Amino acid sequence: MKYEVLVEVRLHDDIADPAGATVERALPALGFAGVEGVRVGKAVRFKVEAPGPEDALLRAEEVANRLLANPVIESAGVRLLGLLEAPS
Repeated sequence: MKYEVLVEVRLHDDIADPAGATVERALPALGFAGVEGVRVGKAVRFKVEAPGPEDALLRAEEVANRLLANPVIESAGVRLLGLLEAPS
């Protein structure tokens, strides 16, 4: 079975986020007052083949933690978005 996965990689809370700070400073000039705490990260979507949702999630977490995120400064949130292809 194939599952769609979303991985969201973000900096740990104690790591400075200059991109987030830049966005936050620009918001009032664009008419978005009252927005604070902006953090910038990255989102990665992919498909994974696995016998079931638990296995798909484990495989996706391994990809996220070994390849997509730097565990020293980042964390990765992994979600299964759904079943794409069931066996015939």
